Amino acid sequence: MSTEPTTTDLEWTELDKRAVDTARVLAMDSVQKVGNGHPGTAMSLAPAAYLLFQKLIQHDPADAQWVGRDRFVLSPGHTSLTLYTQLFLSGYGLELDDLKGFRTWGSLTPGHPEHGHTVGVETTTGPLGQGIGNAVGMAMAARYERGLFDPDAPAGESVFDHTIWAIVSDGDLEEGISAEASSLAGHQKLGNLIALYDDNHISIEGDTATAFSEDVLKRYEAYGWHVQRIQPDPSGDFDVHALYAAYRAAQAVTDRPSIIAARTIIAWPAPHAQNTEAAHGSALGADEVAATKRVLGFDPEKSFEVADEVLAHARKVLDRGSEAHSAWNKRFEEWRTANPKRAADFDRIQAGELPEGWEDALPEFPAGKDVATRKASGEVLKAVGAVVPELWGGSADLAGSNNTTIDASSSFLPADNPLPEASPYGRTVHFGIREHAMGSTMNGIALHGNTRIYGGTFLVFSDYMRPAVRLAALMKLPVTYVWTHDSIGLGEDGPTHQPVEHLSALRAIPGLNVVRPADANETAIAWREILKRHATKPAPHGLALTRQNVPTYEANEDAAKGAYVLFEAEGGRPQVILLGTGSEVQLAVEAREALQADGIPARVVSVPSVEWFEEQDQAYRDSVLPPAVKARVAVEAGIGLTWYRFVGDAGRIVSLEHFGASADYKVLYREFGLTSEAVAAAARDSIAAATR
Repeated sequence: MSTEPTTTDLEWTELDKRAVDTARVLAMDSVQKVGNGHPGTAMSLAPAAYLLFQKLIQHDPADAQWVGRDRFVLSPGHTSLTLYTQLFLSGYGLELDDLKGFRTWGSLTPGHPEHGHTVGVETTTGPLGQGIGNAVGMAMAARYERGLFDPDAPAGESVFDHTIWAIVSDGDLEEGISAEASSLAGHQKLGNLIALYDDNHISIEGDTATAFSEDVLKRYEAYGWHVQRIQPDPSGDFDVHALYAAYRAAQAVTDRPSIIAARTIIAWPAPHAQNTEAAHGSALGADEVAATKRVLGFDPEKSFEVADEVLAHARKVLDRGSEAHSAWNKRFEEWRTANPKRAADFDRIQAGELPEGWEDALPEFPAGKDVATRKASGEVLKAVGAVVPELWGGSADLAGSNNTTIDASSSFLPADNPLPEASPYGRTVHFGIREHAMGSTMNGIALHGNTRIYGGTFLVFSDYMRPAVRLAALMKLPVTYVWTHDSIGLGEDGPTHQPVEHLSALRAIPGLNVVRPADANETAIAWREILKRHATKPAPHGLALTRQNVPTYEANEDAAKGAYVLFEAEGGRPQVILLGTGSEVQLAVEAREALQADGIPARVVSVPSVEWFEEQDQAYRDSVLPPAVKARVAVEAGIGLTWYRFVGDAGRIVSLEHFGASADYKVLYREFGLTSEAVAAAARDSIAAATR
């Protein structure tokens, strides 16, 4: 472990120091004006953030989407002003009025950074630990992107080489996801990832000694990271020269990720608030703000004071960024000339397009043959993977069960990994038993861009992923979850592994599209639709797939609309509509046959995706579920919460409102009343209710 970084040639002027202090003043004033927020960490981190944005990060504030840029992740999103002040000083488009509107309706400066809302924000952070997971994912994506477009370039010389910079806090490192993600980063030897650990010893409940005493750097050393520690300067402020030296030392280490622990004093240099828990999440108060301004040499009677010469000095980064961008563009054009085929792939992928004729690779499954939808999904992945090189992914150590191995001969692993299939640019990702980190790194991969990522586990373990899934929905990220073993149909593993509430709970997340195909052909159509939506309707998708075999029906393209008529009523207008998803569609089909035999015209509607169906216009929805037909039955091997709005007052739901058990799945379905006979009985009951 390096504890004394070498000296450097850092140019640090009085204007740089004044710009840092200006960021501190803006952080205090922004929180003071709105009356709430987190000023302390933004004050103490101001030198580090300024150093990154002005001296280290390769970026062009005039083009926040520049492909060749470094990425910056602020994992402790509560200190959003750490980022906002630098976006303002660097010229990303935020102005003083935006800082004055901090945490207010319609502002560009919400309480936590929101990707897609504020230019320059690379990811939405706030739930602690997610940011470090995102940063790991970005570093993985950068390596895979290099493999797609420039795999043979010497290390550090590719036009696609760039660095992922992150700031993490005590809270981030206490969250379990940081252990998962950091372990994965160390295993992958992500030398393009550098994290600064803000070791300020303060939490909401006081000194971190209340709950956190581990040696963080020894922990990270055990993960396989390069570690360094720096101390404050004699005044208690950041020693920017030591930090710069540490950053340069970290950049020189390319065979593993790096973390720099910096002992900081929260709210420095506030005379009374520094080093207190109150400074973490409360306005300092007018008197303390004024006193701190006096310490820093600012007029205590002025708010949001920014000297013209300070802003002009800080915004010279626009010129440096433009020069770096122009130099990169020259190298990029040289790469294009030397690699015309890869350049064509780059253009296509950048545009969000798929290869011409890619749909021809999709498998078709003959009707009448029983196939588990997880198996069908695996066949789709292998077929499409052969023609869509940007598609990659894997599983949380369940690849054989999830059928997520896109290429068994190519594993995404460091070149020195002993496995014969190891490749730094491999297609199959081994996330390990790290579901939460899998979700968060997938978000980072999607945010990075230029690839398409999926990840698999059992549906019941989506609980471990949920915070990351929610953020994917919030950011509208095109990630795909392959959640198999989707019901009591998994059988003997019992209630610990049998999802019951999960489908409804996941459908409750706004913006998450849950897709539960009934058969192999619906699975292929679902994958096709998900891939087509990547650029046009970006959103996370969760595929819920069966362990057990299910019947295969004739393919129907309307499955991509979320719900469609699988079997029409015979002998007149339907008296009842039977809705099913996944493995329970076959129960609806069998019930229809019994009802038709009794002279009751019954329509079967397969509903692979409630969310896709609700996107359709009213005319289509009414054609599938005619309002005049009040008798309806929904069947699903999970709680019935989803279906009340579809079946109406006269409708009935055949569901599972309790945990499962350990037994053969056919026994479970029979014992728990999930049978075609139960669906037919519910249909008769619904018809009676509708005619009262």
